[in-house]
Amino acid sequence: MESTETIAAIATPQGAGGIGIVRVSGPRARAIAQALTGKNPQARKVYFCAFRDRNGAILDRGLALYFATPKSFTGEDVLELHAHGSPVVLNLLLQRACELGARAAHPGEFSERAFLNGKLDLAQAEAVADLIAAGSESAARAALRSLEGEFSRAVHMLFEALTNLRAWLEAALDFPEEEIDFLSAPQLTDGLHRLQTQLDDLLAATRRGVVLRDGLHVVIVGRPNTGKSSLLNALAQSERAIVAEIAGTTRDVLRESVTLDGVVLTLADTAGLRESADSVEAEGIRRARAELERADVAILVTETGQAEIDRALPDACPPTAARIIVHNKIDLSGEKPHRAADQQGQIHIWLSAQAGAGLDILREELKRLAGHGDATQGAFSARARHVQALETVAEHLRTAAQHLQERTGELAAEELRQAQQALGEITGEFSSDDLLGKIFSTFCIGK
Repeated sequence: MESTETIAAIATPQGAGGIGIVRVSGPRARAIAQALTGKNPQARKVYFCAFRDRNGAILDRGLALYFATPKSFTGEDVLELHAHGSPVVLNLLLQRACELGARAAHPGEFSERAFLNGKLDLAQAEAVADLIAAGSESAARAALRSLEGEFSRAVHMLFEALTNLRAWLEAALDFPEEEIDFLSAPQLTDGLHRLQTQLDDLLAATRRGVVLRDGLHVVIVGRPNTGKSSLLNALAQSERAIVAEIAGTTRDVLRESVTLDGVVLTLADTAGLRESADSVEAEGIRRARAELERADVAILVTETGQAEIDRALPDACPPTAARIIVHNKIDLSGEKPHRAADQQGQIHIWLSAQAGAGLDILREELKRLAGHGDATQGAFSARARHVQALETVAEHLRTAAQHLQERTGELAAEELRQAQQALGEITGEFSSDDLLGKIFSTFCIGK
């Protein structure tokens, strides 16, 4: 992309600091540097100089760095002004750059230009924002791996495999008069099976990447007085929720963010699930069920020994959410803390939220569900749209395999084409202006 506009923005966070940076990108970057500093900057050299306004008065003294196209972050001429981190000074420098021919940049416009100029693919550009927003060491390391192209390389390997598969199938369709049945050839059927296996592995890793970026949304539900609020307080290690023997104390959804060994959890304590004539409590129960619909993990709290009474509770969980049945208050029953799985694969943990017994078992289970062991073993950051794209690819591949079995090669070829297009949306080989606008509008200004 060859842009005729020059953009400028403050690239450091709002507020006062020791250093602040104003970034300029576009064809007028060098001319702006000359007018502001009085120097003719050479690429990749640092200049200590005075920054002057239109009348020659000094605005500040600092460092100027110039990067010539194409060897810059955006692929364009780029100027960076490192000044004192006063919001007033930085705004004066930004205003001066705009007077000299730049305009204020939109959110994410520098990264968008880097993508459009081929310096980054779309997944890498998103990783820039993920790295800036990382809330833990694991998330930061995962975002850096994506920025360095680890996720993109895995996607490109699938893309190439799909290209080869499409080429074989198209060749088979071009020679229908041949006696050889190309549609059942091992190169096609085995290749499609390998591709599906690789896709399943990448999809699982991508889901873990989403958890590393966004954390787990953990919803605590159960009947009144089973100890849900006590469990939230115990996991958060603070008295966030009111604990009382009166049923229906919790009327709204109470959220708390907790980090377990680099895994970010958003805990949500909800109103006790029961039938209630109280309009306020009934609204709290409605909100509890709505919160549960968005859960990655549902912790269903019951008092030990009440499994028969609370057997219906798991039916309130969405099918995609992992379920943990917590049998609370073992300090009253004398049971030992332990973990077990039932025949349906649901995890049961016996603990006491008030006494703290068994909480370590629950924490380890939550870390396991978040893929904690993968955080230091090559995990990369990802977003929900990446998961959706890969799920779309998987659906097209399943349909293509079915068409091959039915000997309808033309339909299989179309499914493979759509699968490749969905895969290309991740890195930006195929992308719409609406998609780009939605992605880059979430970035901070100056990046």
